[in-house]
Amino acid sequence: MDAQHGFADWRTSSYSGANGECVEVAGAVSHIAVRDSKNPEGGALTMANTGWADLLDEVRAGRLDLA
Repeated sequence: MDAQHGFADWRTSSYSGANGECVEVAGAVSHIAVRDSKNPEGGALTMANTGWADLLDEVRAGRLDLA
């Protein structure tokens, strides 16, 4: 268990490359946390599972792509 964030089993995104720019996610019963793998002690973004699902829908639809 990650005492700082209250999440266990951090895992790296399957889309992260070998360049070290990785995102890690961890889940609990009702929340998801996302953090920078290069700075795991730097904090994490947490959201309800429904918010995570909404975020993934937006990403998959390309609505958050940077120009």
